[in-house]
Amino acid sequence: MRQYRIFINVHENCFQNLPSGGRSCILTPMKSGSAVIIGRPNSGKSTLLNAIVGQKISIVSDKPQTTRHRVLGVVTEARGQIVFLDTPGIHKPAYAMNRRMIQTVYDGLHDVDLVILMTDASIAFGSGENYALEMVKRSGLPAILLLNKIDIIAKRRLLPIMQRYGAAGDFLEIIPVSALKGENLDVALDKIFEHLPEGEPLHGEEYFTDRTERFLAGEFVREKILERVREELPYACAVLIRRFDESRRETKKIVRIEADILVEKRSQQGIVLGAGASQLKSIGIAARHDLEKLLDCKVFLGLQVQTSPDWRNDESVLDELELGL
Repeated sequence: MRQYRIFINVHENCFQNLPSGGRSCILTPMKSGSAVIIGRPNSGKSTLLNAIVGQKISIVSDKPQTTRHRVLGVVTEARGQIVFLDTPGIHKPAYAMNRRMIQTVYDGLHDVDLVILMTDASIAFGSGENYALEMVKRSGLPAILLLNKIDIIAKRRLLPIMQRYGAAGDFLEIIPVSALKGENLDVALDKIFEHLPEGEPLHGEEYFTDRTERFLAGEFVREKILERVREELPYACAVLIRRFDESRRETKKIVRIEADILVEKRSQQGIVLGAGASQLKSIGIAARHDLEKLLDCKVFLGLQVQTSPDWRNDESVLDELELGL
């Protein structure tokens, strides 16, 4: 790492004694760059992003394929800035929606400085993990491997897992972490900074994501659906924000949001509604609570459920949902 030596009067803590009796301040060049996070579904990519950024910008659930979009998260510190790109989980695409999701992963492997491969250390190494490794190799980019969920596996298992991945891929670092518990995330962040180029920040200090509040509103509603429904429904539902009215945000401290929950079958519509619309009410209350924290004001949230057969193959609906964008 390059260092610069100057002889000016700055804060006393910055000074070091020189053999000549003079004083100097060592300035470390700032780091600035981008890192794309890729991995299999449920590997913990979004949990990692939220924990590192310190803001909830990517929804999480125990359902595979929760993340459908590329979500940008920015970490700015005195030592520099990292622009993280969270991506959908790597899976076999069965619908037009999934093909767009996988294309988002491939697009994320362009014009970045570093690849972060996130893998679930608690599951056996299989064909899916091998495919993810091949994606990293084909990208030709420097890569760091994060072995996630070490909080739920025996520590003695870690070394063989690290050796397996070390033999299978050429990684700058292999770091065991727990994104959920925060274990070793400081180490991971240090190493990411270490391997980024020198440069000035691309964004201001207060900037933490490129996603709008309108987008996050739809995602927060979908997260509450994922928490409450079962079987195939998580894959077959989507949320379209029809209205996001901020006109009274400054004066009345209220935002009005109206959204459609899309499902593919009438039977699924009944599941989301629940008996006497109890399920829909529960989803709305939970989503409104998160939205009021995000927007720092009261939220009126209106939800309705719409049946839209085969929407996952409907390009116009996918465009409305900004999938692939």
